Amino acid sequence: MSSAHIGLLTGLALGMAAAFGGFGTFLVVLVLGVLGLLVGRYADGKLDLAALMGRDRG
Repeated sequence: MSSAHIGLLTGLALGMAAAFGGFGTFLVVLVLGVLGLLVGRYADGKLDLAALMGRDRG
């Protein structure tokens, strides 16, 4: 699945949450989406947590 498809689906999910659940639900969906993105990127090996935390291995 391309990045454009993932972005479209994320936008649709956030739009539905905002339309039917209000701003609080929108924020919960947004935070969980970002968490899911970080976990997915870490699982794929595309996210270095040490660099994210500002620690250098070297």
